[in-house]
Amino acid sequence: MPLLDAVTTAQLKAYLGNLRHPIELVASLGDDAKSADTRSLVEEIAVLSDKVSVRFDGTDARRPSFAIGKPGEEARVRFAGLPLGHEFTSLILALLHVGGHPPKEEADLLETVRSLEGPLHFETFFSLTCQNCPDVVQALNIMAALNPSISHVAIDGALFQDEVERRKIMAVPQVFLNGEPFGQGRMDLAQIASKIDTGAVARAAEKIAAKDPFDVLIVGGGPAGAAAAIYAARKGIRTGVVTERFGGQVLDTMGIENFISVSHTEGPRLVAQLEQHVKDYDVDVMNLQKAVGLKPANGDDLATVELESGASLRAKTVILSTGARWRQIGVPGEDEYRNKGVAYCPHCDGPLYKGKRTAVIGGGNSGVEAAIDLAGIVAHVTLIEFDSELRADAVLQTKLRSLPNVTVITSALTTEVTGDGEKVTGLVYRDRTTDEVHTIALEGIFVQIGLVPNTEWLKGALAMTNRGEIEIDSHLATNLPGVFAAGDVTTVPYKQIVIAMGEGSKAALSAFDYLIRH
Repeated sequence: MPLLDAVTTAQLKAYLGNLRHPIELVASLGDDAKSADTRSLVEEIAVLSDKVSVRFDGTDARRPSFAIGKPGEEARVRFAGLPLGHEFTSLILALLHVGGHPPKEEADLLETVRSLEGPLHFETFFSLTCQNCPDVVQALNIMAALNPSISHVAIDGALFQDEVERRKIMAVPQVFLNGEPFGQGRMDLAQIASKIDTGAVARAAEKIAAKDPFDVLIVGGGPAGAAAAIYAARKGIRTGVVTERFGGQVLDTMGIENFISVSHTEGPRLVAQLEQHVKDYDVDVMNLQKAVGLKPANGDDLATVELESGASLRAKTVILSTGARWRQIGVPGEDEYRNKGVAYCPHCDGPLYKGKRTAVIGGGNSGVEAAIDLAGIVAHVTLIEFDSELRADAVLQTKLRSLPNVTVITSALTTEVTGDGEKVTGLVYRDRTTDEVHTIALEGIFVQIGLVPNTEWLKGALAMTNRGEIEIDSHLATNLPGVFAAGDVTTVPYKQIVIAMGEGSKAALSAFDYLIRH
Protein backbone atom coordinates (compact mmCIF):
# COMPACT_ATOMS: atom_id res chain seq x y z
CA MET A 1 0.00 0.00 0.00
CA PRO A 2 1.51 3.41 -0.96
CA LEU A 3 2.60 5.69 1.88
CA LEU A 4 1.59 8.81 -0.05
CA ASP A 5 -1.99 9.40 -1.13
CA ALA A 6 -2.92 10.56 -4.61
CA VAL A 7 -3.22 14.24 -3.69
CA THR A 8 0.16 14.31 -1.91
CA THR A 9 1.78 12.43 -4.77
CA ALA A 10 0.48 14.94 -7.31
CA GLN A 11 1.69 17.87 -5.22
CA LEU A 12 5.11 16.30 -4.73
CA LYS A 13 5.45 15.63 -8.44
CA ALA A 14 4.76 19.31 -9.14
CA TYR A 15 7.37 20.37 -6.57
CA LEU A 16 9.98 18.05 -8.08
CA GLY A 17 9.51 19.85 -11.37
CA ASN A 18 11.63 22.61 -9.76
CA LEU A 19 14.74 20.40 -9.56
CA ARG A 20 17.59 21.96 -11.50
CA HIS A 21 19.92 18.97 -11.56
CA PRO A 22 19.73 15.22 -10.77
CA ILE A 23 19.67 13.94 -7.20
CA GLU A 24 20.19 10.46 -5.79
CA LEU A 25 18.55 8.80 -2.80
CA VAL A 26 20.72 6.15 -1.12
CA ALA A 27 18.88 4.03 1.47
CA SER A 28 20.35 1.98 4.30
CA LEU A 29 17.69 -0.52 5.36
CA GLY A 30 17.11 -3.39 7.73
CA ASP A 31 14.49 -6.13 7.90
CA ASP A 32 11.99 -4.23 10.06
CA ALA A 33 8.66 -2.68 9.13
CA LYS A 34 10.01 0.90 9.24
CA SER A 35 12.71 -0.07 6.75
CA ALA A 36 10.04 -1.48 4.48
CA ASP A 37 8.12 1.78 4.73
CA THR A 38 11.29 3.75 4.00
CA ARG A 39 11.90 1.66 0.89
CA SER A 40 8.35 2.39 -0.26
CA LEU A 41 8.75 6.11 0.38
CA VAL A 42 11.97 6.57 -1.61
CA GLU A 43 10.61 4.42 -4.45
CA GLU A 44 7.43 6.47 -4.59
CA ILE A 45 9.52 9.67 -4.74
CA ALA A 46 11.87 8.35 -7.42
CA VAL A 47 9.13 7.56 -9.94
CA LEU A 48 7.84 11.14 -9.83
CA SER A 49 10.82 12.74 -11.61
CA ASP A 50 13.42 11.62 -14.11
CA LYS A 51 15.90 13.73 -12.10
CA VAL A 52 15.56 11.43 -9.06
CA SER A 53 17.28 8.05 -8.82
CA VAL A 54 17.43 5.61 -5.89
CA ARG A 55 19.85 2.99 -4.58
CA PHE A 56 19.49 0.52 -1.72
CA ASP A 57 23.15 -0.29 -1.05
CA GLY A 58 23.70 2.29 1.70
CA THR A 59 26.02 1.36 4.55
CA ASP A 60 24.90 3.82 7.23
CA ALA A 61 24.78 2.35 10.73
CA ARG A 62 21.36 3.88 11.43
CA ARG A 63 18.70 1.78 9.76
CA PRO A 64 16.37 2.78 8.31
CA SER A 65 17.93 5.93 6.89
CA PHE A 66 18.48 7.50 3.51
CA ALA A 67 20.78 10.18 2.13
CA ILE A 68 19.97 12.84 -0.44
CA GLY A 69 22.84 13.90 -2.68
CA LYS A 70 24.10 14.51 -6.18
CA PRO A 71 25.13 11.41 -8.18
CA GLY A 72 28.86 10.83 -7.89
CA GLU A 73 29.24 13.07 -4.81
CA GLU A 74 29.18 12.25 -1.12
CA ALA A 75 25.73 13.07 0.25
CA ARG A 76 25.57 15.69 3.02
CA VAL A 77 21.85 15.49 3.91
CA ARG A 78 20.40 12.40 5.59
CA PHE A 79 17.18 11.37 7.32
CA ALA A 80 17.43 8.58 9.92
CA GLY A 81 13.86 7.43 10.20
CA LEU A 82 10.73 8.13 8.22
CA PRO A 83 10.24 11.90 7.72
CA LEU A 84 6.46 12.09 7.67
CA GLY A 85 4.17 14.13 9.93
CA HIS A 86 5.66 17.55 10.65
CA GLU A 87 8.89 16.55 8.90
CA PHE A 88 7.39 15.77 5.49
CA THR A 89 7.84 19.41 4.49
CA SER A 90 11.47 19.12 5.60
CA LEU A 91 11.88 16.17 3.21
CA ILE A 92 10.35 18.06 0.27
CA LEU A 93 12.56 21.10 0.88
CA ALA A 94 15.66 18.93 1.24
CA LEU A 95 14.96 17.32 -2.14
CA LEU A 96 14.53 20.72 -3.76
CA HIS A 97 17.54 22.41 -2.15
CA VAL A 98 19.94 19.55 -2.83
CA GLY A 99 18.52 19.59 -6.35
CA GLY A 100 19.54 23.21 -6.83
CA HIS A 101 16.27 25.04 -6.12
CA PRO A 102 17.25 28.19 -4.15
CA PRO A 103 16.06 28.51 -0.53
CA LYS A 104 13.71 31.39 0.30
CA GLU A 105 16.11 33.23 2.59
CA GLU A 106 17.82 36.61 2.47
CA ALA A 107 20.75 36.69 0.03
CA ASP A 108 23.25 37.96 2.60
CA LEU A 109 22.28 35.18 5.03
CA LEU A 110 22.81 32.52 2.34
CA GLU A 111 26.19 34.04 1.53
CA THR A 112 27.11 33.84 5.21
CA VAL A 113 26.22 30.13 5.19
CA ARG A 114 28.33 29.50 2.10
CA SER A 115 31.32 31.17 3.75
CA LEU A 116 31.25 29.15 7.00
CA GLU A 117 34.39 27.09 7.52
CA GLY A 118 34.19 23.42 8.43
CA PRO A 119 34.08 20.58 8.74
CA LEU A 120 30.75 20.99 10.52
CA HIS A 121 28.74 17.78 11.05
CA PHE A 122 25.33 18.37 12.62
CA GLU A 123 22.97 15.79 14.12
CA THR A 124 19.40 16.76 15.05
CA PHE A 125 17.15 14.54 17.15
CA PHE A 126 13.49 15.23 16.40
CA SER A 127 10.05 13.76 16.98
CA LEU A 128 7.34 13.56 14.35
CA THR A 129 4.87 15.36 16.63
CA CYS A 130 7.22 18.28 17.36
CA GLN A 131 6.18 21.56 15.76
CA ASN A 132 9.49 23.19 16.71
CA CYS A 133 11.70 20.58 15.04
CA PRO A 134 11.08 21.31 11.33
CA ASP A 135 12.58 24.81 11.55
CA VAL A 136 15.82 23.36 12.88
CA VAL A 137 15.92 20.41 10.47
CA GLN A 138 15.18 22.61 7.46
CA ALA A 139 17.76 25.22 8.42
CA LEU A 140 20.54 22.67 8.84
CA ASN A 141 19.56 20.91 5.62
CA ILE A 142 19.87 24.24 3.80
CA MET A 143 23.33 24.71 5.27
CA ALA A 144 24.40 21.24 4.18
CA ALA A 145 22.97 21.73 0.69
CA LEU A 146 24.81 25.04 0.19
CA ASN A 147 28.16 24.41 1.87
CA PRO A 148 30.37 21.38 0.99
CA SER A 149 32.00 21.52 4.42
CA ILE A 150 28.68 21.03 6.25
CA SER A 151 26.67 17.81 6.68
CA HIS A 152 23.47 17.07 8.59
CA VAL A 153 21.54 14.02 9.70
CA ALA A 154 18.02 14.34 11.13
CA ILE A 155 17.24 11.48 13.54
CA ASP A 156 13.80 10.38 14.69
CA GLY A 157 14.33 9.98 18.43
CA ALA A 158 11.28 7.74 18.84
CA LEU A 159 12.74 5.27 16.33
CA PHE A 160 16.29 5.22 17.72
CA GLN A 161 15.47 4.90 21.42
CA ASP A 162 18.76 3.16 22.31
CA GLU A 163 20.75 6.11 20.97
CA VAL A 164 18.43 8.56 22.73
CA GLU A 165 19.06 6.78 26.03
CA ARG A 166 22.82 6.53 25.46
CA ARG A 167 23.19 10.21 24.58
CA LYS A 168 20.80 11.26 27.36
CA ILE A 169 18.41 13.15 25.06
CA MET A 170 15.22 14.13 26.90
CA ALA A 171 13.95 17.04 24.79
CA VAL A 172 13.71 17.83 21.10
CA PRO A 173 14.91 19.34 18.89
CA GLN A 174 18.38 18.55 20.24
CA VAL A 175 21.32 19.48 18.01
CA PHE A 176 24.90 18.20 18.17
CA LEU A 177 27.83 19.70 16.26
CA ASN A 178 30.81 17.43 15.66
CA GLY A 179 29.56 15.16 18.43
CA GLU A 180 29.16 17.89 21.07
CA PRO A 181 25.91 19.58 22.24
CA PHE A 182 25.22 22.66 20.12
CA GLY A 183 21.67 23.79 20.90
CA GLN A 184 18.22 22.76 22.06
CA GLY A 185 14.84 24.11 21.04
CA ARG A 186 13.59 26.06 18.06
CA MET A 187 16.30 27.78 15.98
CA ASP A 188 16.11 29.22 12.49
CA LEU A 189 18.82 29.58 9.87
CA ALA A 190 19.89 33.05 11.03
CA GLN A 191 20.20 31.95 14.66
CA ILE A 192 22.28 28.89 13.80
CA ALA A 193 24.55 30.81 11.44
CA SER A 194 25.09 33.57 14.02
CA LYS A 195 26.13 31.02 16.65
CA ILE A 196 28.89 29.83 14.32
CA ASP A 197 29.78 33.14 12.69
CA THR A 198 30.78 35.20 15.73
CA GLY A 199 30.97 38.41 13.71
CA ALA A 200 27.33 38.25 12.61
CA VAL A 201 26.00 39.99 15.74
CA ALA A 202 28.39 42.93 15.37
CA ARG A 203 27.55 43.36 11.68
CA ALA A 204 23.82 43.29 12.41
CA ALA A 205 24.23 45.82 15.22
CA GLU A 206 26.13 48.15 12.92
CA LYS A 207 23.37 48.02 10.31
CA ILE A 208 20.66 48.61 12.91
CA ALA A 209 22.44 51.55 14.52
CA ALA A 210 22.54 53.31 11.15
CA LYS A 211 18.76 53.20 10.64
CA ASP A 212 16.74 56.40 10.55
CA PRO A 213 14.15 56.99 13.30
CA PHE A 214 10.77 55.26 12.96
CA ASP A 215 7.36 56.84 13.28
CA VAL A 216 6.32 53.75 15.22
CA LEU A 217 8.66 51.05 16.53
CA ILE A 218 7.04 47.81 17.66
CA VAL A 219 8.99 45.71 20.17
CA GLY A 220 7.87 42.09 19.86
CA GLY A 221 6.79 39.99 16.89
CA GLY A 222 3.91 37.90 18.18
CA PRO A 223 0.25 38.26 17.15
CA ALA A 224 -0.07 41.68 18.80
CA GLY A 225 3.15 42.95 17.23
CA ALA A 226 2.28 41.62 13.78
CA ALA A 227 -1.19 43.19 13.88
CA ALA A 228 0.27 46.50 15.05
CA ALA A 229 2.81 46.45 12.22
CA ILE A 230 0.15 45.85 9.56
CA TYR A 231 -2.18 48.54 10.88
CA ALA A 232 0.64 51.07 11.24
CA ALA A 233 2.11 50.38 7.79
CA ARG A 234 -1.32 50.77 6.20
CA LYS A 235 -1.35 54.34 7.53
CA GLY A 236 1.73 55.08 5.44
CA ILE A 237 4.02 55.81 8.37
CA ARG A 238 7.57 54.51 8.82
CA THR A 239 7.15 51.25 10.74
CA GLY A 240 9.71 48.95 12.32
CA VAL A 241 9.48 45.69 14.26
CA VAL A 242 12.31 44.52 16.50
CA THR A 243 11.86 41.04 17.94
CA GLU A 244 13.81 38.26 19.57
CA ARG A 245 11.94 35.70 17.47
CA PHE A 246 9.07 36.46 15.14
CA GLY A 247 5.92 34.62 16.22
CA GLY A 248 6.74 34.43 19.90
CA GLN A 249 4.80 32.00 22.07
CA VAL A 250 2.50 31.04 19.17
CA LEU A 251 5.41 29.11 17.63
CA ASP A 252 5.13 26.70 20.57
CA THR A 253 1.38 26.22 20.24
CA MET A 254 0.17 23.04 18.59
CA GLY A 255 -3.57 23.03 17.92
CA ILE A 256 -5.46 26.34 17.57
CA GLU A 257 -9.21 25.81 17.31
CA ASN A 258 -10.59 29.11 18.61
CA PHE A 259 -9.19 31.52 16.02
CA ILE A 260 -12.41 32.92 14.66
CA SER A 261 -13.25 31.88 11.06
CA VAL A 262 -10.46 29.27 11.04
CA SER A 263 -11.72 26.01 12.53
CA HIS A 264 -8.21 24.58 13.01
CA THR A 265 -4.63 25.65 12.48
CA GLU A 266 -1.24 25.18 14.12
CA GLY A 267 1.07 27.76 15.64
CA PRO A 268 3.95 27.56 13.14
CA ARG A 269 1.52 27.75 10.21
CA LEU A 270 -0.23 30.79 11.66
CA VAL A 271 3.12 32.50 12.32
CA ALA A 272 4.21 31.89 8.72
CA GLN A 273 0.99 33.52 7.53
CA LEU A 274 1.46 36.46 9.91
CA GLU A 275 5.04 36.96 8.74
CA GLN A 276 4.01 36.91 5.09
CA HIS A 277 1.20 39.39 5.77
CA VAL A 278 3.64 41.76 7.47
CA LYS A 279 6.06 41.41 4.54
CA ASP A 280 3.26 42.47 2.18
CA TYR A 281 3.73 45.99 3.59
CA ASP A 282 6.69 48.31 3.95
CA VAL A 283 7.74 47.12 7.41
CA ASP A 284 11.36 46.91 8.55
CA VAL A 285 11.52 43.62 10.50
CA MET A 286 14.65 43.20 12.64
CA ASN A 287 14.62 39.60 13.87
CA LEU A 288 16.89 37.98 16.48
CA GLN A 289 17.23 41.27 18.35
CA LYS A 290 16.58 41.39 22.08
CA ALA A 291 15.49 44.66 23.67
CA VAL A 292 17.20 45.43 26.98
CA GLY A 293 16.24 49.03 27.71
CA LEU A 294 13.72 51.79 26.99
CA LYS A 295 14.41 55.50 27.24
CA PRO A 296 11.23 57.54 26.77
CA ALA A 297 11.15 60.76 24.79
CA ASN A 298 12.28 63.80 26.73
CA GLY A 299 10.86 67.03 25.35
CA ASP A 300 11.58 67.11 21.63
CA ASP A 301 13.80 64.01 21.77
CA LEU A 302 12.77 60.64 20.40
CA ALA A 303 12.18 57.48 22.41
CA THR A 304 15.10 55.03 22.34
CA VAL A 305 15.03 51.23 22.48
CA GLU A 306 18.38 49.72 23.45
CA LEU A 307 19.29 46.25 22.16
CA GLU A 308 21.44 43.50 23.62
CA SER A 309 23.76 43.75 20.61
CA GLY A 310 24.74 47.27 21.68
CA ALA A 311 22.73 49.01 18.95
CA SER A 312 19.87 51.43 19.61
CA LEU A 313 16.75 52.36 17.67
CA ARG A 314 14.89 55.68 17.87
CA ALA A 315 11.21 56.32 17.28
CA LYS A 316 8.48 58.92 17.69
CA THR A 317 6.18 56.28 19.21
CA VAL A 318 6.79 52.81 20.63
CA ILE A 319 4.43 49.83 20.96
CA LEU A 320 5.51 47.20 23.50
CA SER A 321 4.25 43.72 22.60
CA THR A 322 6.89 41.38 24.01
CA GLY A 323 4.31 38.79 25.09
CA ALA A 324 4.82 36.14 27.73
CA ARG A 325 6.58 32.82 28.31
CA TRP A 326 5.87 29.61 30.20
CA ARG A 327 5.86 30.09 33.96
CA GLN A 328 8.25 27.90 35.93
CA ILE A 329 7.30 26.10 39.14
CA GLY A 330 10.34 27.60 40.88
CA VAL A 331 11.36 24.65 43.03
CA PRO A 332 14.74 22.98 43.67
CA GLY A 333 15.76 20.72 40.81
CA GLU A 334 13.70 22.41 38.09
CA ASP A 335 16.59 24.35 36.55
CA GLU A 336 19.06 21.53 37.08
CA TYR A 337 16.90 19.03 35.19
CA ARG A 338 15.45 21.25 32.49
CA ASN A 339 15.60 19.23 29.24
CA LYS A 340 16.74 16.28 31.36
CA GLY A 341 13.23 15.28 32.32
CA VAL A 342 11.67 18.69 33.03
CA ALA A 343 9.89 19.88 29.88
CA TYR A 344 7.37 22.51 28.84
CA CYS A 345 6.11 21.18 25.49
CA PRO A 346 4.30 17.83 25.61
CA HIS A 347 3.74 17.82 21.84
CA CYS A 348 7.47 18.13 21.17
CA ASP A 349 8.97 15.94 23.85
CA GLY A 350 6.14 13.51 24.64
CA PRO A 351 7.32 10.77 22.23
CA LEU A 352 10.66 10.59 24.06
CA TYR A 353 8.82 9.32 27.13
CA LYS A 354 7.07 6.39 25.46
CA GLY A 355 6.31 3.71 28.04
CA LYS A 356 7.58 5.85 30.93
CA ARG A 357 5.99 7.49 33.97
CA THR A 358 5.32 11.21 33.73
CA ALA A 359 3.64 14.04 35.59
CA VAL A 360 1.89 17.19 34.43
CA ILE A 361 1.91 20.22 36.73
CA GLY A 362 -1.19 22.36 36.22
CA GLY A 363 -4.93 21.72 36.06
CA GLY A 364 -5.99 24.38 33.57
CA ASN A 365 -6.84 23.71 29.94
CA SER A 366 -3.21 23.44 28.86
CA GLY A 367 -2.34 21.03 31.68
CA VAL A 368 -5.32 18.76 31.13
CA GLU A 369 -4.81 18.76 27.36
CA ALA A 370 -1.16 17.83 27.93
CA ALA A 371 -2.14 14.94 30.21
CA ILE A 372 -4.65 13.64 27.66
CA ASP A 373 -2.06 13.76 24.86
CA LEU A 374 0.62 12.09 26.97
CA ALA A 375 -1.72 9.33 28.13
CA GLY A 376 -1.71 7.92 24.60
CA ILE A 377 2.09 7.65 24.62
CA VAL A 378 3.46 7.10 28.13
CA ALA A 379 2.87 4.36 30.67
CA HIS A 380 1.21 6.62 33.25
CA VAL A 381 0.40 10.30 33.81
CA THR A 382 -0.04 11.95 37.20
CA LEU A 383 -1.70 15.36 36.95
CA ILE A 384 -0.93 17.63 39.92
CA GLU A 385 -3.03 20.72 40.65
CA PHE A 386 -2.47 23.27 43.44
CA ASP A 387 -6.17 24.15 43.84
CA SER A 388 -8.81 21.88 45.31
CA GLU A 389 -10.29 21.21 41.87
CA LEU A 390 -9.23 21.33 38.23
CA ARG A 391 -9.79 24.58 36.31
CA ALA A 392 -10.01 23.11 32.81
CA ASP A 393 -13.18 23.06 30.71
CA ALA A 394 -15.66 20.38 31.74
CA VAL A 395 -15.38 18.49 28.44
CA LEU A 396 -11.62 18.17 28.94
CA GLN A 397 -12.00 16.99 32.52
CA THR A 398 -14.48 14.33 31.45
CA LYS A 399 -12.09 13.04 28.80
CA LEU A 400 -9.18 13.06 31.26
CA ARG A 401 -11.00 11.08 33.93
CA SER A 402 -12.05 8.46 31.38
CA LEU A 403 -8.43 7.48 30.72
CA PRO A 404 -7.22 4.38 32.60
CA ASN A 405 -3.56 5.44 32.97
CA VAL A 406 -4.14 8.88 34.51
CA THR A 407 -4.14 9.84 38.20
CA VAL A 408 -5.38 13.28 39.29
CA ILE A 409 -4.06 14.81 42.51
CA THR A 410 -5.53 18.11 43.71
CA SER A 411 -4.62 20.39 46.62
CA ALA A 412 -0.98 19.52 45.98
CA LEU A 413 2.02 21.85 46.21
CA THR A 414 5.03 20.68 44.20
CA THR A 415 8.13 21.26 46.37
CA GLU A 416 11.04 19.56 44.58
CA VAL A 417 12.20 17.82 41.43
CA THR A 418 14.54 14.94 42.23
CA GLY A 419 17.14 13.31 40.01
CA ASP A 420 20.30 11.24 39.89
CA GLY A 421 22.53 14.00 38.55
CA GLU A 422 21.77 13.16 34.91
CA LYS A 423 17.99 12.85 34.67
CA VAL A 424 14.75 13.24 36.61
CA THR A 425 13.84 10.40 38.96
CA GLY A 426 10.85 11.83 40.79
CA LEU A 427 8.76 14.68 42.15
CA VAL A 428 7.98 15.69 45.73
CA TYR A 429 4.70 17.36 46.69
CA ARG A 430 2.94 18.39 49.88
CA ASP A 431 -0.74 17.63 50.40
CA ARG A 432 -2.21 21.05 51.27
CA THR A 433 -5.09 19.40 53.17
CA THR A 434 -3.14 17.03 55.43
CA ASP A 435 0.38 18.56 55.22
CA GLU A 436 1.76 15.13 54.36
CA VAL A 437 4.74 14.98 52.01
CA HIS A 438 4.72 12.47 49.14
CA THR A 439 7.26 11.40 46.52
CA ILE A 440 6.29 10.11 43.06
CA ALA A 441 8.82 8.07 41.10
CA LEU A 442 8.80 9.12 37.44
CA GLU A 443 10.99 10.01 34.45
CA GLY A 444 9.35 13.13 33.03
CA ILE A 445 7.67 16.30 34.34
CA PHE A 446 5.71 18.62 32.03
CA VAL A 447 5.08 22.09 33.47
CA GLN A 448 1.84 23.78 32.36
CA ILE A 449 1.04 26.51 34.90
CA GLY A 450 0.44 29.59 32.81
CA LEU A 451 2.47 32.51 31.54
CA VAL A 452 4.72 35.26 32.88
CA PRO A 453 5.08 38.57 30.97
CA ASN A 454 8.41 39.39 29.32
CA THR A 455 8.96 42.72 31.08
CA GLU A 456 12.10 42.29 33.17
CA TRP A 457 13.92 44.65 30.81
CA LEU A 458 11.35 47.38 31.51
CA LYS A 459 11.66 47.37 35.31
CA GLY A 460 11.64 50.94 36.55
CA ALA A 461 10.93 52.38 33.09
CA LEU A 462 7.13 52.52 33.26
CA ALA A 463 4.15 51.54 35.40
CA MET A 464 3.58 47.81 35.86
CA THR A 465 1.59 45.60 38.22
CA ASN A 466 3.25 43.47 40.88
CA ARG A 467 2.96 40.57 38.42
CA GLY A 468 4.99 42.44 35.82
CA GLU A 469 2.12 43.30 33.46
CA ILE A 470 2.27 46.72 31.79
CA GLU A 471 -0.53 49.01 32.92
CA ILE A 472 -2.54 50.50 30.04
CA ASP A 473 -5.63 52.65 29.55
CA SER A 474 -8.52 52.08 27.15
CA HIS A 475 -6.38 53.35 24.25
CA LEU A 476 -3.47 51.04 25.14
CA ALA A 477 -1.38 54.01 26.33
CA THR A 478 1.12 53.49 29.15
CA ASN A 479 2.05 56.18 31.66
CA LEU A 480 4.81 57.34 29.24
CA PRO A 481 3.83 59.76 26.45
CA GLY A 482 4.03 58.10 23.05
CA VAL A 483 4.56 54.60 24.49
CA PHE A 484 1.79 52.05 24.04
CA ALA A 485 1.52 48.33 24.88
CA ALA A 486 -0.54 45.43 23.57
CA GLY A 487 -1.18 41.72 24.05
CA ASP A 488 -0.18 39.25 26.75
CA VAL A 489 2.43 41.63 28.18
CA THR A 490 -0.31 43.98 29.44
CA THR A 491 -3.07 43.96 32.04
CA VAL A 492 -5.68 43.06 29.42
CA PRO A 493 -7.64 40.02 30.66
CA TYR A 494 -7.82 36.73 28.77
CA LYS A 495 -4.52 35.93 27.08
CA GLN A 496 -5.72 34.75 23.67
CA ILE A 497 -4.30 35.06 20.14
CA VAL A 498 -7.39 36.72 18.72
CA ILE A 499 -7.48 39.20 21.60
CA ALA A 500 -3.78 40.02 21.19
CA MET A 501 -4.33 40.76 17.49
CA GLY A 502 -7.18 43.13 18.29
CA GLU A 503 -5.10 44.86 20.96
CA GLY A 504 -2.16 45.24 18.56
CA SER A 505 -4.45 46.84 15.99
CA LYS A 506 -5.81 49.25 18.62
CA ALA A 507 -2.30 50.15 19.73
CA ALA A 508 -1.26 51.03 16.16
CA LEU A 509 -4.33 53.19 15.69
CA SER A 510 -3.65 54.91 19.01
CA ALA A 511 -0.01 55.51 18.06
CA PHE A 512 -1.11 57.03 14.73
CA ASP A 513 -3.62 59.25 16.53
CA TYR A 514 -0.84 60.37 18.89
CA LEU A 515 1.40 61.23 15.94
CA ILE A 516 -1.16 63.39 14.17
CA ARG A 517 -2.02 65.21 17.41
CA HIS A 518 1.60 65.91 18.35
